[in-house]
Amino acid sequence: MRNTLKDFKRYALARPEVRREYEKLKEEFELLDEILKARAEAGLTQAELAERIGTTQSAVARMETAIGKHSPSIATLKRYASALGYRLQLRLVKEQGLTTRSTRTRDKSSRAG
Repeated sequence: MRNTLKDFKRYALARPEVRREYEKLKEEFELLDEILKARAEAGLTQAELAERIGTTQSAVARMETAIGKHSPSIATLKRYASALGYRLQLRLVKEQGLTTRSTRTRDKSSRAG
């Protein structure tokens, strides 16, 4: 039987502790997937993209492989997106279960100290 990455992922995510950690990083994985697809679609190498952005190939490689370890600035992400013909879009998404009142209460208590 041939094991695939899909099989490994299914097996790993069946473990509750692995699933919890994966869920914590899910948005970062999704962003990484988007930027890699955008560069592939543009047909650019890391070095070519780096030249367009005004940085080094190793800086692009770091950004594409370790978003959780190396958090690029919004300005860097904007330059990356622009160099590929995209626009960066950021937004706040309300957490389920938090009301405006509970958020305000938490904010007031943190300011009181």
